[in-house]
Formats: sequence, C-alpha cells, structure tokens
Amino acid sequence: MRLLAATVLSLLIAASTASGQQTTIEGLKAMPTTEDIRAVAPALEKYAKGVVLSDLWKRPGMSPRDRSIVTVAALIARDQTVELPFYLNLALDNGVKPAEISEIITHLAFYTGWANAIDAVSAAKDVFKSRNIGADQLPPASGPQLPLDEAAEAQRATRVGQQFGQITPSLVQYTTDVLFRDLWLRPGLAPRDRSLVTVSALVATGQVAQITYHLNRAMDNGLTKEEAGEVVGQLAFYAGWPNAFSAAPVIKEVIEKRPR
Repeated sequence: MRLLAATVLSLLIAASTASGQQTTIEGLKAMPTTEDIRAVAPALEKYAKGVVLSDLWKRPGMSPRDRSIVTVAALIARDQTVELPFYLNLALDNGVKPAEISEIITHLAFYTGWANAIDAVSAAKDVFKSRNIGADQLPPASGPQLPLDEAAEAQRATRVGQQFGQITPSLVQYTTDVLFRDLWLRPGLAPRDRSLVTVSALVATGQVAQITYHLNRAMDNGLTKEEAGEVVGQLAFYAGWPNAFSAAPVIKEVIEKRPR
C-alpha cells in the first residue's frame, strides 16, 4: 500500500523529478510539475492528497488492481493520454498483466472508438518499452476462444436483428460476428474484467443507455454489487461528478431488479 500511495501521489500532485523538471514520454504532452499545479490551483493538490490518495484508492470495496482497470479504461475512453502512461505503470504494479492491458486497448477500440485506442497504443508502447515488455507477453492476434453461450447469444442476436436489421444491417452483422462471436471470446481478458472495462467506459463517456445491458452482463460474469458501486465512486473523480450521477440511477435500478 505504501508503494501505491507513493506512486499515486507522484501523479496526483504531478509527475516530476527531484530537480522539479518535467518527466515526459516521447511524443506525448508533458504533465505539469508540482510547482506548476501549486502556481495555478493549490486546492487541487489538497484534494489529491486528502481525498483521492488518502481515501479513494484505499477503499476496501474494490481491489487496487480493479481500480487501475477502471481508471485506465476511463482515460482511454476519454482520450486523456497525458495521465495514461502513469496509470498504465500503476496498473502493471497493481497486478494487471501486459496481455490484459493489450486486450483493454483492443476492446475499447470498439466501445469508445478506433482513434482512442490508437492514442492509447502510443502511450502503452513507451511504457512497455521502458519495462522490457515484449511480444512474448502479449496475446496473439487470433487463437483458441472462450466457450460461447449459444442460446443466450442467439437470443441477443435475434432481438437486435429485429430492432435494427432493416435500418443498419452492417451494425447488426458486425455486432454479432466481430463483437460477440470474437472480441468477447478472446481469452486474454477474463469476461468479468472485460465487462468491468466496458461498464467503466460507458460511465466515463456518459453512455447511460448502454449501461443496463452491460452491467447485468458484468454481474453475471462475477462483478459484485459493492464493486459496481465503487466503479461509480472511482469514476466520479476520473470522469467527473455529472457522469457519475447520470449513471447512478441506472446502476441502482439494475442492482435492485436483479434476483437476490
């Protein structure tokens, strides 16, 4: 936990060297130094130390690993690459595997847009290089897949096809063939974690209409009620209070309607 505190603090009050110089990753915008933040918003440093560091990342309702997954997903979803290298390093320190980071980036290309994933690749590439992470630690482009619940997928595909097949057949086809019969079956990211990434991205980008389906799927995949609540609390800081409060009623309804 002390390592977590030290690393989170170094970002929250700005990544800087002992001499106060900015640390940068090639090709990415530099983060402000501690002195920069104090010169502009001294209260921001206070909240970082007193709330985010001292409480949020230490809350017991979600593991540091999961908080890293939620935060990385939110940053990619919002295309916030300035903070991403630090949080990718923190995720690796918290037990997220390089293969899982690779899958998170790939997954979010579909759920938050291709350009966001490509921007995340640029950030992750230098992080991986600095930690000597090579191709042998990354998932293959294709290979054996996780088992598919054929009945559930048939129901989903039929429902979507009836709703939208006449309007946008390409969307219906790619949703079935690429997302649910390929992407979601990739073994490099556990279904529960893939769902966690998806829900986090939806909350972070205000896509509340999609939360009900994916949160139910996440909880079917093993996400607990307590963890679902902590996702919203974590994202209030990393995606803003309006996005968190827009998602909260939907998440509340999903939890209340699920079998006890």
